[in-house]
Amino acid sequence: MSTHVASESGVFDKATARGHEQVAFAYDPASGYKGIIAIHNTRLGPALGGTRMWAYPTEEAALTDAMRLAEGMTYKAAAAGMPWGGGKAVIWADAHKIDRPALFKAHGRAVERLGGRYITSVDIGTGPADMVHVRTETKSVAGLPEPFGDPSPATALGVFAGIGAAVRHRLGTDSLKGLRVAIQGLGHVGFDLARQLHEAGAHLVVTDIDRGNCQRAAERFGASVVAPEEIIDVQAEVFAPCALGASLNPQTLPRLKCQVVAGAANNQLATDDIGDALRSAGILYAPDYVINAGGIIKVCAEYFGEPADAVEGRVLAIADTLTDVFLSADRAGIATSRAADELARSKFA
Repeated sequence: MSTHVASESGVFDKATARGHEQVAFAYDPASGYKGIIAIHNTRLGPALGGTRMWAYPTEEAALTDAMRLAEGMTYKAAAAGMPWGGGKAVIWADAHKIDRPALFKAHGRAVERLGGRYITSVDIGTGPADMVHVRTETKSVAGLPEPFGDPSPATALGVFAGIGAAVRHRLGTDSLKGLRVAIQGLGHVGFDLARQLHEAGAHLVVTDIDRGNCQRAAERFGASVVAPEEIIDVQAEVFAPCALGASLNPQTLPRLKCQVVAGAANNQLATDDIGDALRSAGILYAPDYVINAGGIIKVCAEYFGEPADAVEGRVLAIADTLTDVFLSADRAGIATSRAADELARSKFA
């Protein structure tokens, strides 16, 4: 097993451009583990961020995702008032072709070699059972089955509360009943969000690359199903991106037919100026790292041994933080994404 800090000049350029402190690459030939751990900022505390496993098309794509996600975690922790910095790990692997215990033990060794600078948890492609294997090699891990389990429900609850705040601010109503919500992605977070929205009386239009998830949503929630490439074009009050990042970009922006964008996905804006474009289009954007902070709030409580019942109130307070961001953006005449950035930077810069 080998772990080393990135030395290629191109990686240094990428890291310094966005203020990253460290990018580590790790490889374990016995298990086939290939991991990248990006640490963005540790001024508020050790870097916290989940481990994503994905069959990336290239090494460059894996590196870019790790670094973007790590930076987002710095802002997320700061905006949520958590004593953490920002980091992220990605494992470049096909989930159908791995020995999970061996792979995640190798990942645990890679995390341990960072000496506590990075604490990992679950993300897309990983779950609490995987963190059990990580835990055999390092204490720098959360998101375990006990005592709290999967943080996805907390993320979904925060997004649900955030959608309520955004609808209140943009549409002037406290009720989601009868509103049309288009959900892109029905993973652990997206599906639970769909459940909560259904129970609140919203009409759902959904999509996912897993057709089984779509079928379940149609059966349980009466959701309408569209193809993945069609969800951007759906006429709805709220568009909720809950899949991979960069769903809001120059190609998709002109196709949006909504008044609010509020979802669970990380790094929804392909570039910073997309936030300005959303404001110009009259679309209220709930900054991703503010609205989807429920998971990190739960992980923080787990890591510090706090009681599980202390989590819900903090997660629901995401609505208050978003309202503050919306009002600040209105007063300054700037995009909500920039107002959120200013809030976060005031805490970690």
